[in-house]
Amino acid sequence: MSTYIATKLTPMLESHDMQATLKFYTAVLNFTCDVKLEDLSWLTLRKDNIEIMFCTPNEHRNIPKSIMSGSLYINTNEVAALWESLKNVCEICYPLEDFEYGMREFAIYDNNGYLLQFGQDL
Repeated sequence: MSTYIATKLTPMLESHDMQATLKFYTAVLNFTCDVKLEDLSWLTLRKDNIEIMFCTPNEHRNIPKSIMSGSLYINTNEVAALWESLKNVCEICYPLEDFEYGMREFAIYDNNGYLLQFGQDL
């Protein structure tokens, strides 16, 4: 195996409703849209050091239902304030809680059903 340097990981997720995805991430989570194709088949969203790409199903990526077996875990410096701003406008997976492994966190689902966890060191 050749030696290589990995420089960045950017999730590429599918969405069957790109307009709703763009609205959820920009209006609800305060991401900005860095780049998008005119037909809205692909876009890149950014919030501080977090970048996520979304695309519509296509010949190279044709997953019948948007699924992911894991979650996107986003570290933040203001998890309690973020919880207060999101708890009544998002589908909740679990509420704000302190965990024995040293994190205060909560989780929501985005408009596609992807699990987003937000955490802060205790």
